[in-house]
Amino acid sequence: MHNLGTDVVVTGAGPTGLMLAHELALAGVDVVVLERHPERTGLSKALNLQPRTAEMLELRGLLDGVEARSYATVQDGHFAMIPVGYDGWDTRFPFQLGIPQAAVEGFLEERLAAQGTKVMRGSEVVDFVQDKDSVTVRYRTDGGETRLRAKFLVGCDGSRSVVRKGLGMGFPGVDGEGFGVVADVLFDKTPAGAQKQWRTMRNIGEPTGETTFKGLIPLGEPGLYRFVYGDRASRPADMRSTVTHDEVRQALHDSYGESATVSEIRWASRFSDAARQAEHYRAGRVLLAGDAAHIHFPAGGQGLNLGVQDAMNLGWKLAATVHGWAGDDLLDTYEAERHPVGAQVLHNVAAQLGLTPRSHESRALRAVFADLAALPEVSRYLSGMVSGLGIRYETYGTSHAALGTRLTDQDVLTDTGPIRPSTLFHNGDFVLLTTTPAHIDAARSQAPRLTTQLVTELPWPSTEAVLYRPDGYACWTAPTPPR
Repeated sequence: MHNLGTDVVVTGAGPTGLMLAHELALAGVDVVVLERHPERTGLSKALNLQPRTAEMLELRGLLDGVEARSYATVQDGHFAMIPVGYDGWDTRFPFQLGIPQAAVEGFLEERLAAQGTKVMRGSEVVDFVQDKDSVTVRYRTDGGETRLRAKFLVGCDGSRSVVRKGLGMGFPGVDGEGFGVVADVLFDKTPAGAQKQWRTMRNIGEPTGETTFKGLIPLGEPGLYRFVYGDRASRPADMRSTVTHDEVRQALHDSYGESATVSEIRWASRFSDAARQAEHYRAGRVLLAGDAAHIHFPAGGQGLNLGVQDAMNLGWKLAATVHGWAGDDLLDTYEAERHPVGAQVLHNVAAQLGLTPRSHESRALRAVFADLAALPEVSRYLSGMVSGLGIRYETYGTSHAALGTRLTDQDVLTDTGPIRPSTLFHNGDFVLLTTTPAHIDAARSQAPRLTTQLVTELPWPSTEAVLYRPDGYACWTAPTPPR
C-alpha cells in the first residue's frame, strides 16, 4: 500500500468538486481530485447555469469558455413552472445559460488540467481517518489500495456521499412521496407546440393531472429534447430501478399521443422529491459541499448552481487556512454562510411542490400565485431566490449598504477610462476599489492576496473604499473622512 501526501483531497469530479479544485489550485494549494468513475459519463444531467453562477464564472474568466459550449440563452427562470423574470436585478447576465452538466464538467476539467491538476479517475474512496493535524484517505484503484494524507478532505461525492456517511453526519429531511424521470430523446417528429429553441420557460412544462406532470426542453440538436415526466403523489417500489426504454416510450405516448415516436433514447434516469440537508458542513478537517451536503427536487433549476456556489464560497477560505493566514474562525464561516442558503433552497423547493394542482382549491391557489408572480416586485423576489442573485451574507461591525452584497460588475471609472471590475478577480485575490491610495495598506493587512484599483468614484455616498472577497462579496468599507 502506497502513501502519498497533499494539501487537500476532493472526492467527486462533478461541477462542485471541479470548481472547488480549480479555486484551490488557483490559490496555489496542492489538491488531488479522486473520482470513482474511470471516465466521464457524458450524460447531460443538469441543463442550466443561473445568473449568479454566470457572474461567478466571469470573476475567474471562465464564462466565455462555458458560453462557447452552451446552446441556449433563456430569458427567464421559473418557480413551480411559473415563469419569473430577472429584469429587476442589476446584473450583466439576466438570463440562464442552457448547457448540459457534462459540458460544464468537461470545460472545468480542461481548465484544471491546464493548472497542472488532473482528476484521478477510477479511484474509489474506501474510508478515512482524521486527527488534529491531518486526514488520511484510503482509496482503491485497479492497482490496489493507496493511502493519501492531506490537511483537509472535502466530500463533493453526491447524494450517497461516502465522506458524509464516513463522518456519521446526520442527513435529516423527508423522503418525499413522488418521483420524476428525465430522458434525452431524439424525435422522428417533434410533438406539436414544442419549442424548437429554448428561449423561455413558458410552455416548457405543465401538469397533466392532479399530481402528474410533463415537459419538453430542446437541447440544441434538431429533434433532440429533454423529456421530463413524473407523479408527485406516487413512486415506484424501487426508486433505483433502471428506467427502461419501453417505460419512456409509453410515457411519451401517454403525454403526446401516437405521433410522439422517437428514433433514439440516449439516456434516462429517475429522481426523487426527497429533501435532505447535512446537519453540519464541517467536522474537524472534513467538509461537505454540493449534493453531499444537500439534496432536493430539481424545481427551479437550482441544484448544480447551489453546488458551484458552495465551491466558490469554500475555495478561498480553505486556501487561506492551508496557507496559514486564516484559521478556524474563517473556515467556520463556510457553514455559517452556506448552510442557511441550502436550507432556504430546500424551503423554496417545498413551496414549489406545494403549488402542485392536486385539487380545486390548490388549482385556484396556483392561479392566484401565477397572477402575483407577474408583479415586478414578486417576480424579482422569486427570481432572486432561485438564481442566487438575492443572497446577501451577514456581516458584523460597521453597517454599510455594500457589505455582504455581490459585485454587480458594472463599469467603474479610472483616470485612464472605464474598466470592468470582474477582470480584477481572475487570480482569485481580494479586490480593493478605492478613491484614495491611503486605504491600500489597511486593506492589505486584512487580505494578504490583494489586487487594488484606484477609481474616480464609488456608487455609495461618503465611501472611499470597498473590499471584495475572492467570491465577489463586499466585506469591508472605509468612509470618507469628515472635512
